[in-house]
Amino acid sequence: LEGVVTKSRPVMILTEFMENCALDSFLRLNDGQFTVIQLVGMLRGIAAGMKYLSEMNYVHRDLAARNILVNSNLVCKVSDFGLSRFLEDDPSDPTYTSSLGGKIPIRWTAPEAIAYRKFTSASDVWSYGIVMWEVMSYGERPYWDMSNQDVINAVEQDYRLPPPMDCPTALHQLMLDCWVRDRNLRPKFSQIVNTLDKLIRNAASLK
Repeated sequence: LEGVVTKSRPVMILTEFMENCALDSFLRLNDGQFTVIQLVGMLRGIAAGMKYLSEMNYVHRDLAARNILVNSNLVCKVSDFGLSRFLEDDPSDPTYTSSLGGKIPIRWTAPEAIAYRKFTSASDVWSYGIVMWEVMSYGERPYWDMSNQDVINAVEQDYRLPPPMDCPTALHQLMLDCWVRDRNLRPKFSQIVNTLDKLIRNAASLK
């Protein structure tokens, strides 16, 4: 955030210019052009941003590669907070329940959020796993040409996206951890950042 305009309408925020625009289209334009370490660096930046959001008690609800911006140094920043909400400060159950009727991005949304409109940092973690898959597949559409209802049914029957081509086993395992049905068993964003840091330090684990 570089600044804000509050003394005139419309109210605006001024942010850093992100030369490479949205991550999904950027990856598709540069298919196969990055090293695994570069891709993991992008994922680490996204996870760090989500760690901060979760620590501030915000749930994003629309985390997807299309809502990540990329600058000239391949630094990724989380954007598009149109669906984000503040979680009530109740440590026993930090949950946002949305009213029925609003559209939600099915392919990126955790099953409990689809079924019960229960959004938490853990549902953002599920979405982050989908973003990981998007990054490692260079912007492929999650679940390809399946309909939204087919995606819901498949996930309910424990189908999970397979590893993208040349995706290191350790990264696909982290995706699967993000997609655990029980939201309480999914890693926290702080744990995801730590895991990615370890993988970056030990490049041999990314084969």
